[in-house]
Amino acid sequence: MKTIALLFASNVFMTLAWYGHLKWKFLEGKSLAFVILISWLIAFFEYCLMVPANRIGYDNGAGFTGYQLKIIQEAITLTVFIGFAWLVLKERLTWNYAVSLALILLAVWFAVAFKPAGAAVGGHP
Repeated sequence: MKTIALLFASNVFMTLAWYGHLKWKFLEGKSLAFVILISWLIAFFEYCLMVPANRIGYDNGAGFTGYQLKIIQEAITLTVFIGFAWLVLKERLTWNYAVSLALILLAVWFAVAFKPAGAAVGGHP
């Protein structure tokens, strides 16, 4: 559960770094280089959470494979983005986006519900 919480928190920072500048008034009229610098500063905190999340999830007993971590992370990314798009960008979730997210969540379930035969878990063959 710690892995999932860290992945969620890291994705909040990632979403802010990648998309926050689209609405932040203080960045209006600033150079692209400055906007990129601000995004990198925010993304630093994403890395401070993402790296431990992956290490905990893979090496320290959580038992996720690399594939599972990546698939879970992508689903969390989209979930966080939906909230951001709704609250900050003021975009509504349409039926086709909802179906797309449901299919991705189904993919996460398939990725974690079955133990792959012969898969190395936790970085150990």
